[in-house]
Amino acid sequence: MTTINPYIGFNGKCLEALTVYHHCFGCAYLDFMAYEDTPMGEQCAPETKQHIVHSTLTRGPLVLMATDMTAPGGYNQGNAMAISVNCISEEEIHSFFDKFSEGGKIIDPLGVKFWGGIFGVIDDKYGVRWMFNFTKDEQN
Repeated sequence: MTTINPYIGFNGKCLEALTVYHHCFGCAYLDFMAYEDTPMGEQCAPETKQHIVHSTLTRGPLVLMATDMTAPGGYNQGNAMAISVNCISEEEIHSFFDKFSEGGKIIDPLGVKFWGGIFGVIDDKYGVRWMFNFTKDEQN
């Protein structure tokens, strides 16, 4: 099943915020990865090595994702939210990415990323940020 989830940017406060949300929702699962644990780790400034590249908070059907990464233009309150679409096939991700990018701006081209998934980011023609992901191992 294709799913759509909120994806929030926290500009250095991701782990703190998700820990609070974990408690508020009573979630059983909080997963996160710091910059230092990725191929980007050696390129990061020492003060950002502990920042979160990606985190997922789940409780049943509730899935909230978050990061400390900022948009290419930097962090501004209000541009720290994206809609993440977890696709069910390569065909679906390519179809969605192509259709949503019409008249929009590609932020991160669709391609295989270091975690093995196909991923890409666009701002559609209305200024909404969309993140598309397909990971073969997570097929439903």
